[in-house]
Amino acid sequence: MATWGLIVEMTVGTGERKHIEASVLAHVEGSREEALAELGEWIGRYTPEHPRSPKRSRAFRTADGFLLVVDGAWQSFSSRFTVAELVKDSAAPPPEPRPTPVPTPEDAAPPPAAPPEDTAVAPSGPAVDRYADGVPVKPAWLGRTDLP
Repeated sequence: MATWGLIVEMTVGTGERKHIEASVLAHVEGSREEALAELGEWIGRYTPEHPRSPKRSRAFRTADGFLLVVDGAWQSFSSRFTVAELVKDSAAPPPEPRPTPVPTPEDAAPPPAAPPEDTAVAPSGPAVDRYADGVPVKPAWLGRTDLP
């Protein structure tokens, strides 16, 4: 699935210092049409910095987005909204790890069969109290002095 950048290029400054600056409004995953629909919603919420006293505002649809032209008392200012496919991002977050499947009881291997009682080997150490499932009641490491 493609990732699309919703980009606005706006006129900032006034007079001889007037210039264009671009910024990314958001990212959209999906089709180009879905990204254009989301960009269309940004047009209604967008308030440009200039002009401070807008007289007229016009939004035009283009092949890759929209062009918003706002007439002020002395000058016109424009904002170009564009949809562009993201092909590289040097600061992209690492991909989320895929979850590992959790084995279900049906997938688990049956427990190993206990040796017949007549061929059982005697334990080499002292007898250890165990729960019914075979887990020791007291862990083997508890009380050892050679551990940090």
